Amino acid sequence: MRSHSLITGLGPVCALGLGPDAFWQSLLQGTIGIKPIESLDPSGFHVQLAGEVRDAKIRDFVPKTYRKATKVMARDTELAVIAAKIAADDAGLKTRGSEDDAEGFPLDPVRTGCQIGAGLIAAETEELARAVVSAQDEQGRFSMDGWGTEGQGKSGMNNLPPLWLLKYLPNMLACHVTIIHGLEGPSNTIMGAEASALLSIGESARVIERGSADICFTGGAESRINHLGLLRWEYAARLTPVTQDEDPASVCKPYQPDSRGGLIGESGGMFVIESEEHAKARDASAYARIIGFGAAQTPRPYIPATECMRAHDETDRGLSASISHAMRDAGIEPDDIDAVLTLGIGEPTLDQMELGAITEALDERSSTVPIVSLAHLTGNTMAGHAGLLTAAGALCLHNQQIPQAMITRNPDAPASNLRRVLVCSPSLGGQAGALVLERMS
Repeated sequence: MRSHSLITGLGPVCALGLGPDAFWQSLLQGTIGIKPIESLDPSGFHVQLAGEVRDAKIRDFVPKTYRKATKVMARDTELAVIAAKIAADDAGLKTRGSEDDAEGFPLDPVRTGCQIGAGLIAAETEELARAVVSAQDEQGRFSMDGWGTEGQGKSGMNNLPPLWLLKYLPNMLACHVTIIHGLEGPSNTIMGAEASALLSIGESARVIERGSADICFTGGAESRINHLGLLRWEYAARLTPVTQDEDPASVCKPYQPDSRGGLIGESGGMFVIESEEHAKARDASAYARIIGFGAAQTPRPYIPATECMRAHDETDRGLSASISHAMRDAGIEPDDIDAVLTLGIGEPTLDQMELGAITEALDERSSTVPIVSLAHLTGNTMAGHAGLLTAAGALCLHNQQIPQAMITRNPDAPASNLRRVLVCSPSLGGQAGALVLERMS
């Protein structure tokens, strides 16, 4: 008989709060975490609202002996480390990163893996500018000769911090999490934009299913709330112009024709998942069971900022395929799905492609189940976003209700007696993933 993985620890970190309890209460209350940007001066950008994680200090989530290493953590890494710590504590684990007097189930390092979804980490402006300014020519313009070291070069690049590159490699998220918690099993980093966390959770479930690990830390994290990140996302046309004085609820309206577009956020969505046998052996409680996973690629993703990628299909074919694969993997039919949690960033064309995929995969069932999203509450948090969706799905199953603020389509559909929920997401680059979660009996 096939063994499934259980979600035994949740670590949502976003503008709605830190940890499963704060996250769930914010969802019940319909809290909107999108507010004026505080971490930088946004006056030079078209986007001045974002879903920022506030009041979270990385030093509070790492052992005292590791605090010096936080100096070489990018914001993305900090979010992953914070979320992983919360998930480990929620799962009742004792790791190398736990306090000396902490109680919990001791991990077997070689039987514990780590798969984390990441994005393209943007360099901190101050660090980059310190080097760039030293590579100017006589007219005050940036010079490649001044940047390099050959010939008469001024070696501007040498003014970057010595460990600069190690700070911004995408695999640093998994690197720091595995070092802090002493995880020596299979480890991987998956980059798939908004689908990253789903693809990582699916990979972790496969690692456990084939017997390579008993437990995995998994999920995703990303922050684009920095100068380079905001600039890149504006160029990609994934964000709508918005001032600090506007109401985010009037801007981002997933699946509504009058939605102006997407908003941005940052998050870490991490989990502890483990084999059902292992969870039972240590008497662990679980939020949900992972019974199906699917992934696919959209051949023609819609990127309006790029002329050659404005032509697109009416349906996100990769998303449709990933949903079908996940249901087939779970051995279920569309009627067995009681809710769909999906991206829904509020960009009308992308939303319609997404709805087309859900309709294609679920047929008539797509009009009779609640369609749920979070981007209008948290902003689009990229590599961490599907982690938040998965955490929300697990909590909905666990609490047997769907907070009304999350339901963005089919609001009158039954939102109780939940047996299974589908979590799915397309992405900027066309990658797509889907998970089927089942209620614990």
